[in-house]
Amino acid sequence: MRLIRRNWLGGTAGWLWLVIVLIPLYWIVVSSFKDQAGFFIQNPFALPADPTIENYKLVIQSDFPRYFVNSVIVTAGTILPAVAIAFMAAYAIVRGAGSRFLAGANGLFLMGLAIPLQATIIPVYLLIIKMQLYDSLLAIILPSIAFSIPLSVLVLTNFIRDVPKELFESMRVDGATEWGMLRMLALPLTRPALVTVSIYNGLGVWNGFLLPLILTQSPEKRTLPLALWSFQGQYSVNVPAVLASVVLTTLPIVILYALGRRQLLSGLTAGFSR
Repeated sequence: MRLIRRNWLGGTAGWLWLVIVLIPLYWIVVSSFKDQAGFFIQNPFALPADPTIENYKLVIQSDFPRYFVNSVIVTAGTILPAVAIAFMAAYAIVRGAGSRFLAGANGLFLMGLAIPLQATIIPVYLLIIKMQLYDSLLAIILPSIAFSIPLSVLVLTNFIRDVPKELFESMRVDGATEWGMLRMLALPLTRPALVTVSIYNGLGVWNGFLLPLILTQSPEKRTLPLALWSFQGQYSVNVPAVLASVVLTTLPIVILYALGRRQLLSGLTAGFSR
């Protein structure tokens, strides 16, 4: 009979960490349904005596839909080209393993992982000014693409490297071109990795604050994180309204993570297993 050793210490620590994470989330959601007077009078963790959605109405009436659309445009405009470029680059690196040029390109991509965004914000700002793109969504999208590619290349390269070479050779014998093998073989087999890098980079871009803060100025170009910061300054006394804006800003991220959680975890595990 096989004995199963239970890690009581690890399990207890896991449940304790879950409680620590859930407590502030519970407080934010519950407080967002309280009115301003009830927030200061009631117990902070008590359910609202008279639940109200006026805080959410206030947030939506404060140009929240415009900020939401801006975030969607920036996120989609970053992820689609970044994943496409990284996928083609990873395929070329794996298939051209003997090329010094591709090996050097792979080294440059890996070096990009060591360069933080904060260290390049001044050159990026000057480039955006020179290109006359300041105060536009494109000014946020272009740097975001550049910073999303290195990690995507690393993960996709490991996935494509795991595809048996015999499959490529058999398709080559059948007369398939490199573009054909890329589309009909590599793309279907690396779909979990594509979902992984898309979700991972999408979360980073959606929560991005520094680039919108530095590269935009007008309120019409704000994304949700920057709008949330401005909204908090405008309604610094109305705490429930601020918390309602936090809930609306975080909700799309939670839904995206819930839908792609399995692909994200399995993709990251397999991508870094080699």
